[in-house]
Amino acid sequence: MNFVTIDFETAKYSRESACALGLVKYQGGRETASWYSLIRPPELYIRPDFTGIHGLTVEDVKDAPVFAEIWESAVKPFAGDLPLAAHNAAFDMGVLEAVLKWYGFPLPPLRYFCTCALARRVWPELESHALTALAENFGIVYNAHNALDDARTCGKIALLAAEKYGSGGLAELLAAAGVKLNRLA
Repeated sequence: MNFVTIDFETAKYSRESACALGLVKYQGGRETASWYSLIRPPELYIRPDFTGIHGLTVEDVKDAPVFAEIWESAVKPFAGDLPLAAHNAAFDMGVLEAVLKWYGFPLPPLRYFCTCALARRVWPELESHALTALAENFGIVYNAHNALDDARTCGKIALLAAEKYGSGGLAELLAAAGVKLNRLA
């Protein structure tokens, strides 16, 4: 199974306010690389209640690169042509689309799937399919709302789903679970 997990943290409710990004690459069904960066949002402000969730402050991100500085040099090459996976993908893909538009980049034809939708199909008996609940259920210890840890845990959930279904490849897993591989653009 080859894919890249992605997770954003935001500074406020507007999607272009990304303030952290975590990426983890999985090849052959195992983690092969990871990448993390703080991001200076377009408005240098982080809602106090958001700081309460992810722990990031203006002081943390004031000297961080803006998204435009990391897209071409780091994010795009890291993902390459592999499909992306995110837990609650509508949020993370919405953030990606918003920051790309904000900085004037064209939307790339990235493929992606949602590990929350996958978990709902694979483990319908579970009471909650939130990433924290899934991690607790499967004994995954991680720092919730840290973009890199969230991305890594998302990947572990996808691998556990593949293990349960006995799937060797991503297309086989998604087909067995009835989950779509979507396109960003």
